This record gives sequence, C-alpha cells and structure tokens, in this order.
Amino acid sequence: MNKFFPGPASPIGRFIRDNSGNAAIEFAFIVPLMLALFFGTVEFSSAVSAQRKVVLATRTMSDLVSQSSVVDDNDLTNFYKTAAAIMYPFPTSPDFKVRVTSLYVDPTTKLGKPKWSKAWGTGLTALTSSDNITLPTALQVGDTYLVYAEVKYKYVPAVGYMMDKMGKDLNDQTYTRPRQSLCTKYPATATSC
Repeated sequence: MNKFFPGPASPIGRFIRDNSGNAAIEFAFIVPLMLALFFGTVEFSSAVSAQRKVVLATRTMSDLVSQSSVVDDNDLTNFYKTAAAIMYPFPTSPDFKVRVTSLYVDPTTKLGKPKWSKAWGTGLTALTSSDNITLPTALQVGDTYLVYAEVKYKYVPAVGYMMDKMGKDLNDQTYTRPRQSLCTKYPATATSC
C-alpha cells in the first residue's frame, strides 16, 4: 500500500471517496449568490415602481390643474392629496415634494415666467416671478401659458444591500397647456392671468 494513496478500507480513503456532503457544499456556495440576486431584483423592481409612481403623480398634478380655468387653495390641496395617494404604498412623508406653477411664455425670450406657484414638502419652495424656466423647444410658443408640475421623491430601499442605503432621488417634471381657458387663474379672485 502506498503511503500517499491510502487504501479503500482506510479512514482517509473512505473520506476522500465520500461525496455525501457535496450538496451541502454546493448549497453553501450558491446561497449567497442567490440571496444577492433575489434582494437585488426586489430592490431594483421596487425602485422602478417608485419612479413610475413619481411620473404618474407628476402627470396627474399637471393634468388636474390644466383642466381648471380657476383654482383656489382648496383645489390645489386636493390635487396634491391625489398625487400623494398615487404614491401608495410608498411613504410620502417627508420625502414627497410637489410644485405646480403657471408659466407665461415670454414672446421675446421664449422663457417661462411664473405667474403663480405653489409647493408642498420640506425644502421645495414656490417659484417667484423673477425665476425663469427654460422650456423645451416644442413649447417655446410666445404669449401662451403652461402648467408646469414637478415631483421629487427620495426612494429609500427596504433592505439596502444592493442600492445606496441613504436612498435614491427620483424626480419628474411635465408641462401641460390649459384646456378650459387661456390660463389657469390663481387665486380664484384673480381677474387676469
């Protein structure tokens, strides 16, 4: 018998030929990879769903305001609550911020000049008449009005192993032309755009 290759009856020989633990070893190698893939897929899918809800909330806010010829604080608050409801089941406090603005397109500069603006959420303020918004080329039609809506949301993953644990900033903005009148007036007592 060779001292480097033990015989079939020796304990070392039986140990070398024994493959009853192969499944456990393979399982130990595969489980971390499978868990990483699972949690990565869950977090990525959840982030994509949150981004889609941000887009829907933005479009909804702009659409609701553009359907009105006159809005007041109660209307705008209800529109905001509708946009926040779209974000369910994602938490909206304190990471959900919304701003809606009525823009006048200056015929000379083709920039959007805020006529009125309303914002909800910490750190997001209403635009003032001195702010200028650069518009997409297709919307640079002078002497017209637009409803401009913005939504910002900080998505924080539930597990945080595959994405930044501090969260990912999601945002969207959209423009809509008023449908019922030349512009949407705010407050309701306003006599002109």
